[in-house]
Amino acid sequence: MLRKPHPLKATLRRAIAPALFVAVLTFFGAYAFLGPNGVLALGDYRRQIVQRERVYATLDQRRAMLKNRVALLDPRHANPDMVDELVRKELNVAHPDEVIVPLQ
Repeated sequence: MLRKPHPLKATLRRAIAPALFVAVLTFFGAYAFLGPNGVLALGDYRRQIVQRERVYATLDQRRAMLKNRVALLDPRHANPDMVDELVRKELNVAHPDEVIVPLQ
């Protein structure tokens, strides 16, 4: 005598695979939207890029200024004013009648 399976059990057995598929799909969909690399994090990444570009622009200006100062101190053709300024600054040497005006 064969027993006929209960209709609820048969329905649940058939629904397990699609339910797992929907659960996995929902998980990955939510992760793509809310995760650390998701759609909501895109605005934060863009804000960080703008902020870092400002920092890089400032650093580029500073690098250009330092590159100019290094070029002025090249031993082959040093700028006498720059050399005099650095020597007086480093050695703290000034004549009594001189007035030192810091530029920065």
